[in-house]
Amino acid sequence: MLKKLLLFGFAGLAVLTVGILIGHFGIQKGSSAPEWVQELSHDVDEDFIQKFIAEVDNMRIEENLKELTKVPHMATTAGDEATVQFMLRRWQDKDSGLDAAWREDYRVYLSFPNKDTPNKVTVVNPDDAVLHTVQEKEKAYYPEQDDPEVVQPYAAYGPAGHAKGRLVYANQGKVSDYEHLNRTIDLRGTIAIVRYGGAGRGAKAINAAPFGVVGVLVYTEPYDMNDGLMNDNNETYPNSWYLPPSGVERGSYTSDFGDPLTPYLAAKSNLCSTDINGVPPIPIQPIGFEDAQILICELGGTAAPADWQGSFPCIYNLGGPGFTSTSHRYVIYGNHRDSWVHGAIDPSSGTAVMLEISRILGQRVKAGTWRPRRTIIFGSWGAEEFGLIGSAEYAEEYISKLSQRTVAYINVDISVFANATLRASASPIAENVILTASKQVKAAGSNTVSVYDNWIKYFNKTSPTYGLIPDVGYLTGAGSDYAPFIHYLGISSMDISYTYDRSKTRARIYPAYHTAYDTFDYASRFIDPGFTSHQTVARTAGNVLLRLADSFLLPFNCSDYAESLEGYLSAAVKNFEEHLKNFFLRRKCFFHANKNSYITQSLFYRPLKARRINDQLMLLDRAFVDPLAFPNKYCYSSRHVIWASRSSGVATFPGLADAVEKALATGLKEDWNQAHRHLSIVTQAISGAAHTLAELI
Repeated sequence: MLKKLLLFGFAGLAVLTVGILIGHFGIQKGSSAPEWVQELSHDVDEDFIQKFIAEVDNMRIEENLKELTKVPHMATTAGDEATVQFMLRRWQDKDSGLDAAWREDYRVYLSFPNKDTPNKVTVVNPDDAVLHTVQEKEKAYYPEQDDPEVVQPYAAYGPAGHAKGRLVYANQGKVSDYEHLNRTIDLRGTIAIVRYGGAGRGAKAINAAPFGVVGVLVYTEPYDMNDGLMNDNNETYPNSWYLPPSGVERGSYTSDFGDPLTPYLAAKSNLCSTDINGVPPIPIQPIGFEDAQILICELGGTAAPADWQGSFPCIYNLGGPGFTSTSHRYVIYGNHRDSWVHGAIDPSSGTAVMLEISRILGQRVKAGTWRPRRTIIFGSWGAEEFGLIGSAEYAEEYISKLSQRTVAYINVDISVFANATLRASASPIAENVILTASKQVKAAGSNTVSVYDNWIKYFNKTSPTYGLIPDVGYLTGAGSDYAPFIHYLGISSMDISYTYDRSKTRARIYPAYHTAYDTFDYASRFIDPGFTSHQTVARTAGNVLLRLADSFLLPFNCSDYAESLEGYLSAAVKNFEEHLKNFFLRRKCFFHANKNSYITQSLFYRPLKARRINDQLMLLDRAFVDPLAFPNKYCYSSRHVIWASRSSGVATFPGLADAVEKALATGLKEDWNQAHRHLSIVTQAISGAAHTLAELI
């Protein structure tokens, strides 16, 4: 032992001596040291380092990157093979290549999506009707992003499957996150949506499975990645480095490394494991934050903890599990922006009111103190004066979405004609919400009289149901931007303004209408000094907007529609009964259809039926839209068989009234046939509308 210790001691001493010698010979100039010592003592060439630094060419690096990114090159694809060949060419180049360059191939297990049956994420109702489909590919801003070889976003090594369940929000998918959820929510059979971070990709699903979760969606939270920025018009790519809304982070969802079939062995032989560890046991799919926002902002249940919140403009709820009962519903508030000259009254009085409403609501949303149950869309339409062009084009482009989702349209064009009283026209189903709002707002210039009580003095009618009430007119014709919504799409609409005392003037409209004198000076001196009428309209229209946006059950009253139809029926009978053969038989059918439109209000308070009831109320006006009813009229004033424009002076069903009066004037058989045709059209429309409400009765 002593000998060994001494030997080790001498060995250490020898190494130390060599080190000293190397240091010595390395430092001394003009040395005659042996060649092997000089070889060992050769130090880094500082001159070469400086030459290397100077020769690094940023433009060549740019060219390298341009070549490497010409096509997508996911592993084993044609693009990947092209990259292999490019690398070999460069490393085998006779002037700038390496001493040797070669390739090694391995047979490994990789995971790819099926191009023929791409991954899909859909939101469905209890009847499996699709309400929303998550985007299957990212938005292409430039041609290379639309390359057919761009792989659909997917979770590599995620298992195939068809998961279906109610959605919950599980923060980052950590075990502690699922434990928190599981205290109040039965997670069995649910699908969790989680954000990147906190746990590995695959771990988010691995952690979820023991709690009974059957699938996982993963998204990039803008708060974590984008410093809260989300708008690709001016905030994200292609305007900055931030991820755009449809961007989806792909990745491997296994927690292990190397070929999963041959752990600790080179994948060159047929020897492989049949078990793969560290992969998700349930389906998992990454999505963009644009879709994630739609899903998360519709979740019901209680609010998630503060540190689970993010940058979406909504409260992140945990899920009930599932969505709120009124997902994907719009209330649209609009006015046109263009004018013939300065347009202080037409249309800017309405726009000024709309901006004040949006300011107040926008502040609440930004502060996180309020968010509407239904989405509010504010529209500023262009080229209305040339024929409702902006609103019509919008309705044409988004016809499917608007028809399926829009609850109501509020039009405030000329918000203040003068300062005497409120005036409103609406689909009868919306009459009640306007009257309710008018009772809560004080009339302009008064601290005691409500808008309702002031209004009834100027415009009133006797209702068989309510007695004397303010007269809410009908939206016949196409006088403003409500026309594309109610006449073309069948969306329940209304128009609200303040106007003058018609007993004091014969003026058909404010005298400066469409002239160079419709200016701020004119508005502030002669129309509404102090702008209190503008304020009253803002309060009333804003009240209506909030009721439509936030009410659990839509504040629509079907019996008001039925009462209006009864009035039209009475006018038709009074004026046309003697001219139509077999009318009494038709009238019985007609009357029966009309009566079916009545709905008992007490039935509205069945929470489990809320969504169905709201759908039926929302779609009632759609039932009166018939594209073939008026083939000779333009559709924006002629698809709604009740409120289409008419030339007849009789306040009844327009197609019937015009057809009968024409037949009376000509006496032609074909014109009488048209009168009978329009009687059939309106009868069928009312019957169809009644059937849309049948399950509510």
